[in-house]
Amino acid sequence: MTRPTDSLIIFIARIALAILFLWGGAMKLLGYAGFIAYLHAHGVPYAQFMAPIATGVELLGGLALVFGMRMRFVAFVLAAYTIVTAVLGHDFWNITEAAHQQEAVVHFWKNIAIAGGFMLLAVTGAGRASFDGLRTPRGGLRG
Repeated sequence: MTRPTDSLIIFIARIALAILFLWGGAMKLLGYAGFIAYLHAHGVPYAQFMAPIATGVELLGGLALVFGMRMRFVAFVLAAYTIVTAVLGHDFWNITEAAHQQEAVVHFWKNIAIAGGFMLLAVTGAGRASFDGLRTPRGGLRG
């Protein structure tokens, strides 16, 4: 991306995604025991081991989004993480109550859409308003 407006739009997108992940990570920390119980209830194997990984991915990934650090790698990691959480956390195919099933369907597809946004970010890069942009020479095609 070379136009300043492109970098501004990418920056806004990064912040919007970061808010979601920083908030989620903070809520996991504040209600850590409840988060582990949630993982157990959804049949996540090794919940005691997975909980700190999920919390770290959300907090560190959120910070990387804010600062635009290692964006292509981070975006791929967050896309994969978001798809995994869609499958494990919003498994609408296992829900029998119609209202809860519909809610899970919506959250499942929202996660898939967020993963799509991360894949797009992996292709575009962080933009110039980022640490990655500071490391890229100005004459480069991507920033």
